[in-house]
Amino acid sequence: MSDEAAVVANGSMSARNAAPQTTIPNAKTTETAFARLLGAAADARPERIAEAEYGLERGPAATIAACVRDGLLHPGQVAADAGTRISAAERDVDAFSVLRAEQAMAESVGLMERDDLDVLPLAGVPVAVEHGVAIAGEPVPWGTAAAADHPVVARLRAAGAVVLGLVAAPELGRWVTSADGERVVRNPWNPTRNAGSAAAAAIAAGLVPVAHGCDGLGSVRVAAACCGIFGIKPGQYTVPGAGAWSGLVESGVLATSVDDAALALSVLAARPDLADVDPPARLRIGLAVDPPSGLMRVDRHWTAAARRAASVAAAAGHLVEPTALPYGNALFAASLRWLALGARDAPELPEPDQLSRRARRRLALGRTVHRLRLARPAQIDRVEARLLEFFERYDVVITPTLAAPPPTARAWHFRNRPATLLAGARFAPFTPMWNLVGWPAASVPMGMHPRSGTPVAAQLAGPPGSESTLLRLSAQLEARHPWRRTAPAAPPGRFRR
Repeated sequence: MSDEAAVVANGSMSARNAAPQTTIPNAKTTETAFARLLGAAADARPERIAEAEYGLERGPAATIAACVRDGLLHPGQVAADAGTRISAAERDVDAFSVLRAEQAMAESVGLMERDDLDVLPLAGVPVAVEHGVAIAGEPVPWGTAAAADHPVVARLRAAGAVVLGLVAAPELGRWVTSADGERVVRNPWNPTRNAGSAAAAAIAAGLVPVAHGCDGLGSVRVAAACCGIFGIKPGQYTVPGAGAWSGLVESGVLATSVDDAALALSVLAARPDLADVDPPARLRIGLAVDPPSGLMRVDRHWTAAARRAASVAAAAGHLVEPTALPYGNALFAASLRWLALGARDAPELPEPDQLSRRARRRLALGRTVHRLRLARPAQIDRVEARLLEFFERYDVVITPTLAAPPPTARAWHFRNRPATLLAGARFAPFTPMWNLVGWPAASVPMGMHPRSGTPVAAQLAGPPGSESTLLRLSAQLEARHPWRRTAPAAPPGRFRR
């Protein structure tokens, strides 16, 4: 993007060229917000604040909110520090398409005037939202500035969160290996590998503690697994729809910790009970490591990640046994619906003529799928019936999140469609079924892949209404098998492709 294009609607700035405008006095922009938070808390009271009192063992978002509510930290400083980190890291991470520097600072200052500040669950927490979800006054892809906030944005703001910016998203949310037509988002753990999504890269790089993401065939969980963070896709209708084609897509959450993700999801779902992540009662857990098709191979390190999660769960007292998921033709049915995504809704886009030729061809293919009635409700009914029978025996199932390390970081949006489809199907066959039936699922980090230098993870899934169970079990796994919350700085030349 050129420098001339840096300024966009209503004062928003392209993150590639913009430096955040900070007006907080004595800002030490070289310190991280987390370190500054501790310093501000220590200066505010003569005695040292215990870490447990402000939730530092649980997650940075919960900590920031607690200190803002108690008047120990100004949300404007949090926004300024986060904006500085984003601007400094964009050359390497390239995650944000729009940085709302001035707006975020103004909203942070205004937050201090709210009468309900002392009860806001996300008071002053900087968050990122996936581009394509409407934010009042900000540009919408393939259209003009949004007139009003999407419900998920409205709920975040009502809870006290500060939307720092929009993270890049693939065109129409379709290409799991691409952020958009301009950038390649690299994995903070290994820049030669793909990050899965810009939102996950921003979290893993420590730019923001929480991000919103849209999960179509597993995008939130795939990206969380790629970047070593926690991601959850709630069940259908738990959170307001993620877009015109929300039948397959749900608004999910990515965070460095389960506690932070649970807190954010409780806000998006308007369900405070989801923020409670105390250990669950004894669960019946199935371990299913076989892929949906015998033609697919699973990297042994990803199989080991699922087995490790099962072992930790068993050590926590849960009943765990090996099993096999009744996939049937779920992957094929999900693929047909992915092809048909948006075909009927595209004419309602503000400026559909701005779509790329590639996207227009895919929409034409989707219309053919609809016309031939290849994607039928009965396909979902059969898959769901088998799963309902399966979950009569289990409360949760554990699978690998992915089947292989993330693909090479490259401009996949310029490659041919078979190459892109093959790349997606090859490393993410375990996630689509839960979108097909609209059931909740999450990805939990479970170590590192020794060859790719990227994280590995286990997927937890359950029947409708099991979001709380998945969050509680995930938090228990995190407590017993903690992970590094952000990627370390990597010396040049360290990684192999």
